[in-house]
Amino acid sequence: MTYQPTLESLRQHPLPTWFDDAKLGIFIHWGPASVPAWAPLSGDISQLAEREDWEALFANTPYAEWYLNSLRISGSPVHRHHLATYGPDFSYDDFIPRFNQAVQQWDPDAWATLFRQAGARYVVLVSKHHDGFLLWPSQRPNPRKPHYHANRDIVGELGEAVRRQGMRMGYYYSGGLDWSFNPQPIRNRDELYGTIVQTPEFAEYVDAHWRELIDRYGTAILWNDIGYPAQAPVLDLFAYFYNRTPEGVINDRFAQVTSASGTPGEGFIENPQPPHHDFTTPEYASYGEIMPFKWEATRGIGHSFGYNQQEGPDSYMTSAECIRMFVDIVSKNGNLLLNVGPMPDGAIPALQRECLEGLGAWLAANGEAIYGTRPWMTSEGKTADGIDIRYTRKEDALYAILMAAPRARVLTIPGLAAAPNTAIHLLGTELTLEWRQYGEELVISLPPELPEITALTLRIRPLN
Repeated sequence: MTYQPTLESLRQHPLPTWFDDAKLGIFIHWGPASVPAWAPLSGDISQLAEREDWEALFANTPYAEWYLNSLRISGSPVHRHHLATYGPDFSYDDFIPRFNQAVQQWDPDAWATLFRQAGARYVVLVSKHHDGFLLWPSQRPNPRKPHYHANRDIVGELGEAVRRQGMRMGYYYSGGLDWSFNPQPIRNRDELYGTIVQTPEFAEYVDAHWRELIDRYGTAILWNDIGYPAQAPVLDLFAYFYNRTPEGVINDRFAQVTSASGTPGEGFIENPQPPHHDFTTPEYASYGEIMPFKWEATRGIGHSFGYNQQEGPDSYMTSAECIRMFVDIVSKNGNLLLNVGPMPDGAIPALQRECLEGLGAWLAANGEAIYGTRPWMTSEGKTADGIDIRYTRKEDALYAILMAAPRARVLTIPGLAAAPNTAIHLLGTELTLEWRQYGEELVISLPPELPEITALTLRIRPLN
């Protein structure tokens, strides 16, 4: 169909099957802030938000990609670090030549290979973050700072590499905040949406950039962040995108707000109501139950999206923690957009790489229970001895994923019934397991030796 720039028409757009099936995407935050790569170790942003001390949150944000905003808050940890490390005459813009020199070593094909091995089905690159720096040579350069772009076409080179690996490519773009247009620092929650640039010049600028990402780079996703200028013709943009990319998807961060009334909900789960969207995007947060709509949890492997040189083993998820979080998200109708924060030269930090490799190894054995699945009647259960279970399903099978190692070689699942002709298979092996039904308990005999795998998956399927 041809979409019109009306909510009635846009809401006819179905969620593409590929996005529902994909489950795992890789997010990438990379730019000038990757050079200083510094933020205080404050913990997850959602934990800071629970305290409702908004001035402390913005002064002490763990997000290294917010370096420029933190630098502008006098007395903040970043401000003090910057003065001690670089001196008072070194500006944020002075990081740009260092970034552009380092980026010459970047290998986009190595990234795409790693992301595919991690099990990702799509990739989302930050093409412009809030600092306003572009990762492509746009036909609409920054009118305030014409040099404010990478000297390689990172957007185009990565898109080509990702598609060669059979994945979809999407782009993030900061459509509301741009600190090259509005240098006012964000120091509290009211200023988060209150500093969206609302000039006609900026509205036209961001609209032109999104259309360039659609036409020139073929983005599969419009992943906007922190609102959109109130004057921008956002419904025209959505119709333009759908008509050129019928299987494209749009996130929930295009709200056109003009005041602090648009601030997000507790825990950064909710964003201001956008005019239209295909999925929601809780940040460093999740939903506690199966949701009737598609959603995508987004977070870094550590506490920051951009590379933070301060983060070490205590800050990063292990692959086991990541796998269990991912399984929980999928069981509740979500995707995971897992972020990597590369170093200036494009190197993925070792601890981030280890997490991706562990996730990929698990998916190689258990991906059948993840890709293409849908939620079951319930997402959660427990074994008789208290091990958490997450459920997913396909038309012909139910998958029970154990979130911890079994404590015995007999596994009892209360409240689960199997038909007489059911076969139970342990993914990652060739084993078909013996089982018995005792009333409302399904009792399964496990093999003497189990594979060393983070989360064991049982396929329960009738032999019809």
